[in-house]
Amino acid sequence: MLVVMNNIEFQRFINRSPYARTLGIELGLEGGCFLLPVKRSNIGNPTLPALHGGALAGFLELSAMIHVLGRGSSEIIPKVVDFAVDYVRAGRYVETHSRCKLVYLGKRMANVGVSAWQDDESSPIAMARVQFIIKI
Repeated sequence: MLVVMNNIEFQRFINRSPYARTLGIELGLEGGCFLLPVKRSNIGNPTLPALHGGALAGFLELSAMIHVLGRGSSEIIPKVVDFAVDYVRAGRYVETHSRCKLVYLGKRMANVGVSAWQDDESSPIAMARVQFIIKI
């Protein structure tokens, strides 16, 4: 059974994750979107400045995890089985958005595609594929 949560419930899942709070992840204005706000601790190269690749990967992984939690019927945090990220271009020191696409949601597994962009959704800065084990 597919359950879709409201924004308050999504925010509750964000608040449960210390790393999501550290990165500053917020809900985006649209369903299925998340926001990584401008935060000095997320900078990797201060000369440019550019986002740290690990912060960007963490943002993508956590976006996918929160998306699965919001679409599933379990409140148990899913475990990552496989995570692959493709960095397409440097992430500038501006707000970064992500959108998740639930590829598959079964009783024990979930697959999610995630893309991150800054100014234009059609020009992603990174894309990821995440596979989770779900415990009921």
